[in-house]
Amino acid sequence: MTKATALRPETRVQEKLPTINYLVAMPQPETHLFEVTLVIGNYQAPILDLKLPVWTPGSYLVREYAKHLQDFAAFAGDQPLPWCKISKNHWQIKTEHVSELTVRYRIFANELTVRTNHLDNTHGYFNGAALFFRLPGWERQPIHITVIPMRPEWQITTALPLDPKQANTFYAADFDTLVDSPFEIGCHQLYQFEVLGKPHELAIWGQGNLQASELIADIQKIIQVEAKMFGGLPYEKYVFFLHLLQQAYGGLEHKNSCSLIYQRFGFRNQEKYDRFIQLVAHEFFHLWNVKRIRPKALEVFDYDHENYTPSLWFCEGTTSYYDLLIPLWAGIYDNQSFLNHLSKEITKFLKTPGRKIQPLSESSFDTWIKLYRPDANSGNAQISYYLKGTMVSLFLDLLIRAEHSNQRSFDDVLRQMWQQFGESEIGYTPEQLQSVIESVAGRDLTDFFQRYIDGTEELPFNQYLEPFGLQLIAGHEGEPYLGVRVNTENGREMIKFVEAGSPAQLAGIDPGDELLAINGIKVTANGLSDRLKDYQPHDIIDVTVFHHDILRSLSVTLAPPLPTRYQVVPVSNPHPQQKQNLAGWLDRL
Repeated sequence: MTKATALRPETRVQEKLPTINYLVAMPQPETHLFEVTLVIGNYQAPILDLKLPVWTPGSYLVREYAKHLQDFAAFAGDQPLPWCKISKNHWQIKTEHVSELTVRYRIFANELTVRTNHLDNTHGYFNGAALFFRLPGWERQPIHITVIPMRPEWQITTALPLDPKQANTFYAADFDTLVDSPFEIGCHQLYQFEVLGKPHELAIWGQGNLQASELIADIQKIIQVEAKMFGGLPYEKYVFFLHLLQQAYGGLEHKNSCSLIYQRFGFRNQEKYDRFIQLVAHEFFHLWNVKRIRPKALEVFDYDHENYTPSLWFCEGTTSYYDLLIPLWAGIYDNQSFLNHLSKEITKFLKTPGRKIQPLSESSFDTWIKLYRPDANSGNAQISYYLKGTMVSLFLDLLIRAEHSNQRSFDDVLRQMWQQFGESEIGYTPEQLQSVIESVAGRDLTDFFQRYIDGTEELPFNQYLEPFGLQLIAGHEGEPYLGVRVNTENGREMIKFVEAGSPAQLAGIDPGDELLAINGIKVTANGLSDRLKDYQPHDIIDVTVFHHDILRSLSVTLAPPLPTRYQVVPVSNPHPQQKQNLAGWLDRL
């Protein structure tokens, strides 16, 4: 009797909590419209607010998912309920004297990326942020999702657990989990495998030239290396989603899955295959770094506004550094391949003028308005926190290894961040991140952070490479420097980028101009480099362009050639300590 009385108040509280159930149907996939039904039970308030996220974690751009929503309606039984729209992503329904209600809407889904939705007669794919409403104040409530495939033979793949009591119904512990769990529905190829005693799945939509057995074997190696680094796998099941298209590249991390998109015939060529394996290593690494070890600004997601942090260089740049190393440590490629891949990243970095303008921490902070919204001047004014973050992480790793004879490394920074912040999912501040790095390095790094993270001082590559018997050398093709990038578009040679301070900019050539001729002879994008080789530095050439449809002929004084590529190579006659340092860094098998 006493126990029953004690349970009654708790039971009444539970009865007052709303129930949230979604049904996702796709009866006419040729329309690219998901039909979504939201059923809410036991609702007690006179107003129901519904908000569709404007962005999805892991992709730092306000994408305005609400622009794809149409045919919104709300009902209590068969009776329509009055509603209004409060803002771009905010709907409000009058629910006075209503405890059970149904909301119906449709989402246009014809954009196949890792962060959007796609539906056609071959499959359905959706991300939670782009499909489901958030109920403000009830984000911690569990959610059930029932999917009705277009055809009975279509299968449903997601990292969410299946509800054994209802067909095609899945359970999300809360809204964050729902947003973090994409769905693939269709006749995709589904491969199941095990690593360290835990189940994994690879779901592949599209045709290509990949060999599934070889790919899975390499994925298993990636998982094992990363799990060893962090001391185990923090999930019960993990799903890799892979979409194959003619030309595509991208990934989006989730706690228990990742979405990958890649070119369908990009698996036979070794360089392209390496790039895909790096993508896998990158997104899988994120299940620790970002999904669980995350900045304070991302500890609680604000789905209505930007979430600002100066630490994305660590979230993404450090992850990019390790996506080069992990396939090496897994034995998928060798030391020379690693150095070649690293050299290409350094080349991209050193050929980006914006590295001299935008600090790394500012690049992280301004991602919402810059990285994913490039314009004609982006290369001159900004630097990717992925790219420079890779370089800074390289420097910090080499600094720690050199000073501690490879007994410490940036691996220890990741492990300490995992133990201090990741396992409990407590967000870290920029100051705490620096403190952890300094504790592993065993020295104050204020000057390093001021120069290379909060400042724009040039990175001294050889200073950090020399203790490992390596050096960075520049290569030249020999053509005089003009300073433009030209693409052929619809039969026209369009100038897409003009480097700041270049001969082209000083002469008045602008992005958007149509390149016509050099010294009166037609020139194409593909032929520009060869034409410039006919001249010497300091020669004056006449460049003819259409500028806003006005014919202009401009005198340009060519400059000496700039490096076109950079390569990390061994120094001559490395001493024993350099050899030992290099082996301790790269030889992990």
